Amino acid sequence: MSPSSTLATPAGAASFPWLEALNPAQREAVEFGANAPGGAGPLLIIAGAGSGKTSTLAHRVAHLIVQGADPSRILLLTFSRRAADEMARRTQRILGQAGATHPWLAHAALQWAGTFHGVGARLLREYAGRIGLDPSFTIHDREDSADLLNLVRHERGSSSKNKRFPLKGTCLAIYSAAVNTRASLGEVLQSSFPWCAEWEDELKHLFRAYVEAKQAQQVLDYDDLLLYWAQMMSERALAREVGALFEHVLVDEYQDTNHLQASILLAMKPDGRGLTVVGDDAQAIYAFRGATVRNILDFPGAFDPPARTVTLERNYRSTQPILAAANAVIAQAQERYAKELWSERASSQRPRLVSVRDDAEQAAFVVEQALARREEGLKLKQQAVLFRASSHSARLEMELTRRNIPFVKFGGLKFLEAAHVKDVLALLRWAENARDRIAGFRAIQLLAGIGPKTAGRVLDNLCAAPAGCVLLAEQPVPDAARDGWTVFAALVDRLAGRDTGQAPAWPAEFELACRWYEVQMPRLYEDAAVRLLDIQQLARIAATYPSRQRFLTELTLDPPSATSDEAGAPLLDEDYLILSTMHSAKGQEWSAVSVLNVVDGCIPSDIATRNAAEIEEERRLLYVAMTRAKDQLDLVVPQRFYVTQQQGLGDRHVYAGRTRFIPNRLLERFEQLTWPPPPPEFQGTSASRQAAIDLAARMRDMWS
Repeated sequence: MSPSSTLATPAGAASFPWLEALNPAQREAVEFGANAPGGAGPLLIIAGAGSGKTSTLAHRVAHLIVQGADPSRILLLTFSRRAADEMARRTQRILGQAGATHPWLAHAALQWAGTFHGVGARLLREYAGRIGLDPSFTIHDREDSADLLNLVRHERGSSSKNKRFPLKGTCLAIYSAAVNTRASLGEVLQSSFPWCAEWEDELKHLFRAYVEAKQAQQVLDYDDLLLYWAQMMSERALAREVGALFEHVLVDEYQDTNHLQASILLAMKPDGRGLTVVGDDAQAIYAFRGATVRNILDFPGAFDPPARTVTLERNYRSTQPILAAANAVIAQAQERYAKELWSERASSQRPRLVSVRDDAEQAAFVVEQALARREEGLKLKQQAVLFRASSHSARLEMELTRRNIPFVKFGGLKFLEAAHVKDVLALLRWAENARDRIAGFRAIQLLAGIGPKTAGRVLDNLCAAPAGCVLLAEQPVPDAARDGWTVFAALVDRLAGRDTGQAPAWPAEFELACRWYEVQMPRLYEDAAVRLLDIQQLARIAATYPSRQRFLTELTLDPPSATSDEAGAPLLDEDYLILSTMHSAKGQEWSAVSVLNVVDGCIPSDIATRNAAEIEEERRLLYVAMTRAKDQLDLVVPQRFYVTQQQGLGDRHVYAGRTRFIPNRLLERFEQLTWPPPPPEFQGTSASRQAAIDLAARMRDMWS
């Protein structure tokens, strides 16, 4: 029974008790055009940091359903599967409240909620026959894509050039940047990879060969999921057909979209009807991934009449003094949506600008403050230390280790980058798609006595065999490996369903693969017992998916964090300090936040000041870091750094200045202090504070 046939149009605001907790701006965003026939015009929700963005978007989805929208015709796009799942859960809870009067709502569930890449993969499989794809295509992660590109690179002889040709990682980064920004190869090289500009013609030929290799093997890389989707949408008939599948399209974190994603949305909904995007231009910090702040800045003007804009300014996270400082920093931006975050959380404590002598004292200060807050009852994991680049925390990590303080650092090795996890996934991918050369090359070499030469010969034979005639067990392998090969071939045939005509039920086939692989692990890895924890975690994840295809697709597109080596601290101690890059901190919050190296050269980074756009993004990055703090915020300003191995200069001290993003006119927003505190006779004016710093430095230098 359809929603529209069972639910009459509500009489008024009193009919929506589930909206009563929303503030006026949130409610305006939720209710905009909700009962308009065929969907209202385009809506842009500018959601400031901590303004309840997720709740607002979930309420809007639920309210659309209450007002008669078909849940199966609502598309919700996010940037992580976890965000999509959380949005769906919140929507379901809200519908549960409405279910008291409309029981059918309890069973209304979103069928199209996921990441751009996940939804793209699903649509490509459904329309594969219409666009020349095999529906059983497999998807390469970044490392697999780099390996295939490297294979093509070697086959073309690029690796044997007299002059150094870019390595596989650089080649893939260039390729990805060109695809996602829709810029020409020459423009990408000039703006981001100038040292590779001399190879432009060779790179063009390499990328063409790479695309041909993917097509021959029926594999797509991460970027292809958007590129093929966008190409589908360039066909007007297909664009209308896909667009008609969805009455409403809602997009989270729109400031993080790239040109391809924006073009897909505009092709699906050219008049903007039923299109809602949510984001914050002040938190656009992912240009290095191809995202462009222009998408959200230009969104209203993409339609005639322009999109409706609703701004959420009430912050539910931070104290007012923290917001006042963050507002002052972002107000200097050259172009932005005007907003002034405010909070009912009053406090007399302003954020602190802390001047320290060097990065050693910075580390000591941060550790001392973290321990002091812990003594006052604030757990370490309610505190975070943020930094612009991963290397900036090196001295702090040494100090934490010396004092035996557990910590977790975000931005390390990803789960799918672990070799043992990739081994198992390669085996499953090869069973899924026998033409996937990268997966087969890795899987075959898991056997004792088989190396790259034999693996390559086997794959060549299989490629040359007639379609549907895969005689794996008969392939020529060394005699010493024959027994193991027979068992392995039987396993692969079983997983592919070639022995019985049907693959084992999922996740039983995963268990078969794991049992075989666990026997190989002690030979492959010295720390097999530790790595086994990841395989067991992978098995638990596999059990949550309905099929091998869904498992391989979604795990590749949205991998979890590692659970053994890379997440060891939580297993060793019930409490631990959070260390994170500013980019990884987006979307998070902590009671207390310390930001390291708030100096020019670090924020903005000295490698991100080539033009005004880069500097503006660095300003937004500092704003993101500041707005992660709920109650306490320290911005630490080292006076100098000790650098080593400077070419032509040797080891030396480099003096730094406070970031340009906090000029003198903004200092009233902060409490300023030095650490360690100067002696009483030097306390008072800023001049005497500086004198104390200088005197302390000279005294210490006598013994250095």
